[in-house]
Amino acid sequence: MAPSNQERAAREARNRLRDYQARQKAYSERTGRRVRDNVIAAVVVVVLLAGVTAAQLFYFNGGPGSPVASPSPTPSPSATAPADDSAAGQNTGDVPASTIAEGRDWTGTLTIDGVPLGIQLDGAAAPQAVSAFVTQAQQGYFDGTACHRLTTSGLFVLQCGDPTGTGTGGPGYSYGPVENAPADNVYPAGTIAMARQGDNGYSMGSQFFIVYQDTTLPTDSAGGYTVLGTVTSGLDALQSTVIAPGTADGSTDGKPAAPAVISGVTVQ
Repeated sequence: MAPSNQERAAREARNRLRDYQARQKAYSERTGRRVRDNVIAAVVVVVLLAGVTAAQLFYFNGGPGSPVASPSPTPSPSATAPADDSAAGQNTGDVPASTIAEGRDWTGTLTIDGVPLGIQLDGAAAPQAVSAFVTQAQQGYFDGTACHRLTTSGLFVLQCGDPTGTGTGGPGYSYGPVENAPADNVYPAGTIAMARQGDNGYSMGSQFFIVYQDTTLPTDSAGGYTVLGTVTSGLDALQSTVIAPGTADGSTDGKPAAPAVISGVTVQ
């Protein structure tokens, strides 16, 4: 017996209701997912921003190696803690062998913002640090990285070698001890030395600093700062191109106003 028009209409109405309810359920599920995704994204953004802020505070306000609060604070080059946060006194991670330096001088060019700096590294006086630096340079580690710190009062250095550009990055390993530090604590203009964590001679990684004006740096319990070598040419051009513009915020210790990007490092 053929269904009546009334039965057909009722069935179609039920079908339409089911379709409508299915669409509503799907819409609600999509909306719920979007809300959850938006909440998760917002939480992630907040956490990331908090992390960046904390890192900046850690570096500039009392973090390891940063200026110590005192009546006459003396700023110092700083670097991050070892990658695995191990105690001072031992290398951590896959540190290049100190024999790579070969106990000899290495010469090359470090180019910053188009300024070629002639450099000479002392592999005999600082075998571990020069071995690490040479390895990093040959691997292109520094290429495209920006020098992240310029100091213009008391401490006269341009600090580079952090691939993150924040002052908290490194190669994933740390090494020591301090090598070839000057006995009189004076670092003449042109000195290239390794940044490190305060009181930890085994916290060196890839961050280094170029002294552009004679600077005296006091020792701490770990000693002084490892001197890699010297800038043999181009320091005047670096001063006029990168140093003279000062810091981005006009302070005496901050990010350089100039790009200060390392385009390459060659050593031989």
